[in-house]
Amino acid sequence: MKTKAFLPTRFKMVFCTFLLAMIVLFDRILLSVAKDPVAESLQLSDKQMGWAMSIFALGYALFQTPAGLFADKYGPRKILTAVVALWSLFTALTGAVWNYGVLMVVRFLFGAGEAGAFPGMARAIYSWIPLQERGIVNGINFSGGRIGAAFALPLVAWLIDAVGWRLTFVILGAVGLLWGVFWFFWFRDNPEDHNGTSEEEVAFIHANTNRTVGEEKNARIDFGKLFRSKTMWLLMGQYFASNFTFFFCLTWLFPHLKVKYNLDALEAGFYASAPLIFGALGNWFSGFLVDYIYKRNKWALSRKVPAIIGFVLASVGIVASVYMETVTPAIVFISIAVFGADMTLSPSWSACVDVGKQFSGAVSGTMNMAGNIGSFLTALAFPYLLDMTGSEIPFFYLAAGLNVLAIFLWMAVRPQNPLAIEAR
Repeated sequence: MKTKAFLPTRFKMVFCTFLLAMIVLFDRILLSVAKDPVAESLQLSDKQMGWAMSIFALGYALFQTPAGLFADKYGPRKILTAVVALWSLFTALTGAVWNYGVLMVVRFLFGAGEAGAFPGMARAIYSWIPLQERGIVNGINFSGGRIGAAFALPLVAWLIDAVGWRLTFVILGAVGLLWGVFWFFWFRDNPEDHNGTSEEEVAFIHANTNRTVGEEKNARIDFGKLFRSKTMWLLMGQYFASNFTFFFCLTWLFPHLKVKYNLDALEAGFYASAPLIFGALGNWFSGFLVDYIYKRNKWALSRKVPAIIGFVLASVGIVASVYMETVTPAIVFISIAVFGADMTLSPSWSACVDVGKQFSGAVSGTMNMAGNIGSFLTALAFPYLLDMTGSEIPFFYLAAGLNVLAIFLWMAVRPQNPLAIEAR
């Protein structure tokens, strides 16, 4: 191990995961921005495009727990390298699809590949990040996703105009592969194994995490206990609500703004990017708040308070937005809603690492599985409710109701109590 470096190695790791989160959301939002040219090229209806968007979330949800389990067993170095390579391949292959059926298969496999991203990051955070820094680190990581998606909206719209939608998918797939190569050669699963980590930093990390060196070698998870855990179901339920709200921004917000306010693609891209920027700010603010409260010896409140504030803002903002007659005030309220929804991410993932410990990959993956079932339903609920009622209002009220329910779920969460889920 080296002597103390100017910049701690764990900070460099967080920068890498921040970039990865940018790539995750950049790739995920591509189909939403490319909706019109893809639909025209493949002759698809809005409902078919809704299924193409939602099938990603289904693949993403179903493989969350297995991906988290693999991250726990094989380590985030190998697993993140593998999943980034896999989903980057299917991102590129999206540019080669020739009909609706092939598009559905590729999108499902793309979602399955991305499933390991955030559980893998959670497992890396458990080993590398002290408890008092986990809030802001989770905030930074998820803000990367929002910033990536925000840049993607206008940039991808421009790129599609410049080179076409097919080549755009290929270009973005190549970016992910480059990240995977760097991560494999630079990162190590544990701080004591990294040549760039000083003895002082390793000692600081070990003294301020709830990890025991060597605990991972023989530990096995009991999934029966996991799915009988009240805390696990509370975390799953609240994350379902959070994702139901946010995934609208990654699927239907862009085309919704184009139609409702008669915007061109570039205008819609800039307006739709604003809520994502506010989502990034929500992640940073929430991450700071999580750590601020934790350092005052309020472990449970450090997770509960930011999440509850976030769900209040999300429910109010999403309802108010539907009554705005022009695009600017509508975007202001949607931005408030997304700011709130993203305030729930840092406490959610911090709580998973708290209660999951050496099984934090599987626990966070299980929570994210439930959340992305919410994403799957969002992409379908919007076009179907719009078709059934002729209005977008029922969808927004449904989202607001779920956010209110999540407030009560958080009141019952006990993040300071680890889950007893180790197989004996």
